[in-house]
Amino acid sequence: MKIEEIIDKVNEILVEEFEVDAEVIEADKNLKQTLDLDSLDYVDLVVIIESNFGVKLVEADFMGMVTFQDFYNIINNKIAAKNA
Repeated sequence: MKIEEIIDKVNEILVEEFEVDAEVIEADKNLKQTLDLDSLDYVDLVVIIESNFGVKLVEADFMGMVTFQDFYNIINNKIAAKNA
């Protein structure tokens, strides 16, 4: 799966599942500030990402994550590791 496909799918999930306005999703924006999700929303996000991409996300994955691009990269790296 190419990074562009990951970005498109993640953005689609955010718009459909969390009613995020597509125009506010930009790679260099702060993910947490932009989404303004509560802790239950983050749990839902993890479950949805895991089921859509077939990867397991753990708390450590989110430690250095700041931007949307960081989030895309984490998913991309998880998929690459799974397929290696």
